[in-house]
Amino acid sequence: KLALPLIKTHGFIREALSLSALSLPTPITHPLPDVNVTALFGPGDDAYRRPVHAWLDDARHRMKEEATEKMRGLKSNESVLEHLPEAFALLASSPLLPLPLLPVDPAPIIKHAAQVSNQACWIARSDARESSWYTRRATISAIYLAAELHQLTSPKTAPVFLDSLLENTKHAGKVLDETALFASYIWKSWKGIVRSSGVLN
Repeated sequence: KLALPLIKTHGFIREALSLSALSLPTPITHPLPDVNVTALFGPGDDAYRRPVHAWLDDARHRMKEEATEKMRGLKSNESVLEHLPEAFALLASSPLLPLPLLPVDPAPIIKHAAQVSNQACWIARSDARESSWYTRRATISAIYLAAELHQLTSPKTAPVFLDSLLENTKHAGKVLDETALFASYIWKSWKGIVRSSGVLN
């Protein structure tokens, strides 16, 4: 958590974890040595992924706290927008996967989608008693993820993009088709982010 304020200036990197030690209740006089960062947060990209997960968790928490503000998730991203493509690429890449066969790990994407939908449904005031609630939950989740990815390339139009997608979900007949469409968009966008970031050759 202490590393979160440093992400805006340093990005989702090991240095942010190292410098966060200077903000401890009993601060140390020097940044945490790299060997200590590895011991606490894991080697290589594992340590990079820790602040990514912490940032997403914090953004989802704030999104739920300010449930009347449907754009809160996008606003939370604005201060770190330049660092998010690499963060998403690291999140979706895994050294354990056979990269030529599956260059993007779907598990973190699915997990993030499920967690986003919990907060998104609070904002959308989705009624759990509706028979279509689970379908609507999946659609809202996909919409917010699609808006996050759209924000990376077009920050100024992302709020309008999100509004238009949420408005379209009111037409029940389109829900299933739209969920599949958004899922396809998210998958292709995330693969493109991973490739363009340099995480994959």
